[in-house]
Amino acid sequence: MDSKADRQDLDRSGNSGQPHSGKALPDWMEQVADGIYCVDCDYVQPRLACAYIMVNDQGRAAFVETNTSLAVDRLLEALEDIGLSRDSVDWIIPTHVHLDHAGGAGALLERCSNATVLAHPRAARHLIDPARLIESSMQVYGEELFKKLYGEIVPCDESKVRTMEDGASLSWSNRQFEFLHTRGHANHHFCIYEKTANGVFTGDSFGIGYPDLQKHGPFLFASSTPTDFDPAAAHESVDRILNTGCNKVFLTHFGRFDDLGEARGQLHRSLDFLEQLLNDSIESLGAGQATSQTEEDSLKNRMLKFWTDQLTGNGFESSEALKERLKMDASLNASGIVFAAGRALKKATREG
Repeated sequence: MDSKADRQDLDRSGNSGQPHSGKALPDWMEQVADGIYCVDCDYVQPRLACAYIMVNDQGRAAFVETNTSLAVDRLLEALEDIGLSRDSVDWIIPTHVHLDHAGGAGALLERCSNATVLAHPRAARHLIDPARLIESSMQVYGEELFKKLYGEIVPCDESKVRTMEDGASLSWSNRQFEFLHTRGHANHHFCIYEKTANGVFTGDSFGIGYPDLQKHGPFLFASSTPTDFDPAAAHESVDRILNTGCNKVFLTHFGRFDDLGEARGQLHRSLDFLEQLLNDSIESLGAGQATSQTEEDSLKNRMLKFWTDQLTGNGFESSEALKERLKMDASLNASGIVFAAGRALKKATREG
C-alpha cells in the first residue's frame, strides 16, 4: 500500500493533486488518484472502512460504497470539501449489500436527487426492500448494537436503482466502468474496473489491508465472513480482478494498494489456509467432535496465529497487540467458515 508521500505528484491526467475546491482536505480524507478520493467512514474505529468519491472531467461525481447511514453526513461533507454539490452526484455504487458497504445507500440517495444506484442484480432487491437484511442483522447484533453500528437503513427508491450484469460497461464522460461479478465473499458482489484510472474498486473480493499493518511491508488477508464464503470462487475472483490489467486496487478495508504481485500471492495463500480450515471444520463438525461454538473458538485462534506469525515475521514486535487488533476479523471469518461447513454438511446429508 502506498503512502500519501508517494502520491504528492498526481500527474496522471495533469492534476496537481489539489482538491477541486483548492482547500486542504480533512485528515479523514485523502486523494488517492486523479479525481478519486478515499473517505474514512469511521466505522467501529478509524481507517477500518472507507467509501470513495470519483469525479469525471465534467465535474460530476460518483460514490463507490456508502458505509452506513451514520456516514452519510461525512460523505456529503467530503463532497463539499472538493467543491461539489449533492446535485453533481450521478451514481451511488455499493459493491454488495453487506451493511458496512451499502447500509447508507438509501439515505445517501434521498439527499442526492440526481443520483442513480448501480447494483448487482442479486443486491438490488435488498436495497429496495432491506427488511430481510435488517431482520437478520438484528438477530446477530440485537437492536441496540445494530442501531449503534448502522443507524437507520433507508430503502432505495426502486425507480432509481439500475442493475449491472456481469461484464456490463458504462461510459461516464472520460470515465469507463466495467462491472465484474466476483463471487467468493458474497454471491451479490461486483467489482468496478475504472479504465481511466486503471484501477479496480474491489469491495471485499480482494481482501483486507489495514493501513496500520502495512508499515513493515504489504499485508493482505482474505475474508470469509458469513454467509456465502466459497474459496474456489474467491480464488477465481482474485485472478479476474488482476486479469483486467489494473495497476492498483481501491480496497474498502482500506485504501489504495499498488503491490499487486505480492497481493496475488498473499491472497491465494490466505484462501488456501481458509479452505483448509473449512475442510477441517467439515470433518470435526461432521464427526461430532466439536460444537459450532467450540469450532469457531478454535478457528479464531488458528487464524490469529497465522496472521500474527506473518506480521511478526515482517518485523512487528507484539503478537498479543496484533491479536487484539485482529480479533474482530478473526471472529467474523471463523463464523463464516462454520456457517459454510454447516451448509456443506446439510448438502451432503440431502444428497445421501
